[in-house]
Amino acid sequence: MPRLIEQPTVITSAGNKPKRIEEFAGLVNTGQAEVSVARMVSPSGWVEPGQTPRFREVTLVLRGMLRVEHREGVTEVREGQAIVTEPGEWVRYSTPEDGGAEYVAVCTPAFSMDTVHRDAD
Repeated sequence: MPRLIEQPTVITSAGNKPKRIEEFAGLVNTGQAEVSVARMVSPSGWVEPGQTPRFREVTLVLRGMLRVEHREGVTEVREGQAIVTEPGEWVRYSTPEDGGAEYVAVCTPAFSMDTVHRDAD
């Protein structure tokens, strides 16, 4: 039987400014280890530490621009576009433009603090 997820769990974010993370499916909200789906609302000027996660992440930008730094350079992902990062790739996400950004992240397996492997401060 289909299962309705009535509301997300709000999760504390990493980075220099508060970012709203609403996990709809994943380890925290539904106990699912195979996938996580979260909506992010990020302010202008937000940047998080670099990371080398052990999960694939598909990120769909709904509003604004998400900057993704990686070993080969920088990719700017705009409204209506998506980016896929593979396990073991170093990335750093930020939202430098006015108005910030809103986006959805899908991670397989599910996002976990044990597998995100953030850079040391």
